[in-house]
Amino acid sequence: MAEQNYKRSRQRERLLELLRSTKEHPTASWLYDRLKIEFPALSLGTVYRNLGVLRDQGLLRVLAAGSTFDRFDADMRTHYHFMCERCGAVEDLALDPDLGIEQRAAQCSGRIVTGHRVEVFGFCEACASKESRPIGPSQ
Repeated sequence: MAEQNYKRSRQRERLLELLRSTKEHPTASWLYDRLKIEFPALSLGTVYRNLGVLRDQGLLRVLAAGSTFDRFDADMRTHYHFMCERCGAVEDLALDPDLGIEQRAAQCSGRIVTGHRVEVFGFCEACASKESRPIGPSQ
């Protein structure tokens, strides 16, 4: 696929700056709410289009967190995430990535492996402490 050249966009630059300035792993709505102040004519559709361009350029990753809304991460280093099953919060894990997984996967599959990701699911501290009753589908 030919590399797409994109026209410079101040909105896209600010979107990437905002993503790089937070550890929130925000949704498009979260980003829109903050950028709307600076760009009053901004639409949510423009935010989504620019997120797609930044993804295509390899400047961010999309985290399908299992909730209704994707979350976005501009930290392109190999790292792992913890995802809360109740509130959808996403946090970076202070866990060294196991890069040997890629080599072992390539060996056992006979495929070219270009990377991996690990997502750990559970309940964040806030959600785990909200109620004393068990957390689960029978609520």
